[in-house]
Amino acid sequence: MGFFSAILLLLAGVLGAAGLIVAKRPDAKAAIDKLAPYQGWIGVVSALWGVWWLISWLMNLSIISHFMIWMITWLAVAVVMIALGILLGIGLMKTFVKDPRAQQKLDQSYARLAPKQGVIGIVAIGLGFWSLLQSILKIGIPG
Repeated sequence: MGFFSAILLLLAGVLGAAGLIVAKRPDAKAAIDKLAPYQGWIGVVSALWGVWWLISWLMNLSIISHFMIWMITWLAVAVVMIALGILLGIGLMKTFVKDPRAQQKLDQSYARLAPKQGVIGIVAIGLGFWSLLQSILKIGIPG
């Protein structure tokens, strides 16, 4: 997955699960507050990066039987990045999208994902750590 994807997952995950993290560790609020001004951009980059990973995953389906762990991680990373990207970056995305129907679709996606934001954030943190470990130890990675 690479270090960029892992770091992006960790940042987006922390922002996505901020409420859950602060509830368990109130001392983490100061660090999370430092990330908050960049939430929109982290969300937009995450959504775009997730779409790119999903397209790449689809283009490489032929290797799924040879690298099952890697391909499952790849798909999970793509889906989680897209979901968190929408949740974190919707405000900024709507400034770029002028079509009312597209904005309505964004709002519908946000409404479906919002109740699960904390869980998606925790999953992103887990995937971020797994992606780092996978990159460092070359677990299930082709080549």
